[in-house]
Amino acid sequence: MKASDVRAMSEDQLADELAKLKKEQFNLRFQAATGQMENTARVRQVRRDIARVKTVSRQKTAAKAKA
Repeated sequence: MKASDVRAMSEDQLADELAKLKKEQFNLRFQAATGQMENTARVRQVRRDIARVKTVSRQKTAAKAKA
């Protein structure tokens, strides 16, 4: 997921995307604990995507507060 894609999303879409990513992160943690994980790099990708979504969401909230 690119930052430009995230910036193009509305606040509702960002919240939905964050929930989806959190759910995926939980599932990946569960897979790692049970030894069923196939793609270990996906954990890092999901963690960074969550950070991207949170950052953009925070920026939009701050911009709205200033205006």
